[in-house]
Amino acid sequence: MFHENPAKSAPAADSDVTAEETLDPENWDAMRQLGHEMVDDIMTYLQTVRRRPVWQPIPDRIRDELSRPLPIEPQGAQQTYQDFRDIVLPHPMGNIHPRFWGWVIGTGTPFGALAEMLAAAMNPNLGGAEHVPNLVEIQVIDWCKQMLGYDPDASGLLVSGGSMANLVGLTVARNTNAEFDVRSSGLRAAPRPMTLYGSVEMHSSIQKAVELLGLGSQALVKIPVDDRYRIELPALEAAVAEDRAAGRYPFCVVGNAGTVNTGAFDNLNRLAEFAHREKMWFHVDGAFGALAAVSKDLQYLVEGMGKADSIAFDLHKWMYMPIEVGCVLVRSEAAHRRAFSLTPEYLAHGGDRGLIAGSRWFSDYGIQLSRGFRALKVWMSLKEHGIERYGRIIRQNTRQARYLAELVDKAPELQRLAPVPLNIVCFRYIADGLDEEALNRLNQEILIQLHEKGVAAPSYTTLNGKYAIRAAIVNHRSRREDFELLVSETIRLGAALAGQQVS
Repeated sequence: MFHENPAKSAPAADSDVTAEETLDPENWDAMRQLGHEMVDDIMTYLQTVRRRPVWQPIPDRIRDELSRPLPIEPQGAQQTYQDFRDIVLPHPMGNIHPRFWGWVIGTGTPFGALAEMLAAAMNPNLGGAEHVPNLVEIQVIDWCKQMLGYDPDASGLLVSGGSMANLVGLTVARNTNAEFDVRSSGLRAAPRPMTLYGSVEMHSSIQKAVELLGLGSQALVKIPVDDRYRIELPALEAAVAEDRAAGRYPFCVVGNAGTVNTGAFDNLNRLAEFAHREKMWFHVDGAFGALAAVSKDLQYLVEGMGKADSIAFDLHKWMYMPIEVGCVLVRSEAAHRRAFSLTPEYLAHGGDRGLIAGSRWFSDYGIQLSRGFRALKVWMSLKEHGIERYGRIIRQNTRQARYLAELVDKAPELQRLAPVPLNIVCFRYIADGLDEEALNRLNQEILIQLHEKGVAAPSYTTLNGKYAIRAAIVNHRSRREDFELLVSETIRLGAALAGQQVS
């Protein structure tokens, strides 16, 4: 029995006891007015984004401001917001700009930003419990399954992005297909080394996941690709057979639905057939390409994806949601839950009454116990626009990619370096008298100057030893005129820089 110490049972009566404080505003009307000011400012900021440079170098004075020591005394909300306007707002990454095509980073929307504010104000924890935000996430996951044509009985989880989605999916794959109980015994109990397979075009998050899962990067077998950057199935079959003969245990195949370098799609149908025939888990990394399923004109690209045992994809990329929100779907709910569920007494839940009830506790399906309300911006955005509009804009981006490819192909100064199956265009400036090494340096400088001058923000990759300027188009604000400017400025900068190198 717990015995309370009488000496500590209550604070002593003392006239000098400090008054209790709160972090709520002293003046709610002033805070409300400041909130209106913030909304007005940010809507103007979004409405006028096209008038600003895509990106600007960060001035030394800003770096100095951001190296000041920890605040000790309060400066108040109004001055703090002014600091945001002066220091933070003028120097973004640029991904909301119409001419941002770097990496694969989405743009967000005004209504999505407002949804984030509402989620932060409610501030629920979606680890579990009986509350409506939990039901919103359940509905969003059901909608994701419908969007991708996936098993309606499958499990799912909203996560921070594709990297975490891949980690969750591959964790379930490892634990389910292992020849032993990984959770109780650890990998030291493995009777033979476990191996998994994907193409050399796999995203680096797959290797990170494999390393975090304790398998080691050597367990990830990278298979060559064909001239369209798709996995070579005969090479995959040979690698799996060779590893089996050598005493290793192949347990998983990773298929790409839109590679990060070129937007290539593996033959998901044939990969699914192979994986299931070999009794291997089939995981699809569909970070952005899985959402081709939303466009009726592009659904053929993801044929076979519905046969996957797990799918990872991002909603903040090609669904234009504010960062961050990704999703993992797992065909077997039981396997998904077995991989993560751990319920100590202080987290016990169930039944049909009270806050501890609830039809699903998401902490049973992933790493996090504390989880934000990222489902709200998805739920509200899908209601705002409807799925058919998203499909049209995704298709629009692919048409813009083909338009950019046509502009590149028509320009004698430019060379396209890869097919354009989806929304990524890789090209470079070429000049007589320069060898490959010099051309690589030239194109790298073109890219940097495009950034520094605030013209556009593509990224880069290297294809067959050639440095490529890479435009990944997941931007609902881009127009054809933006791609015309990218091409004309690339040619202008290339001519000037090539002239300097040749001279």
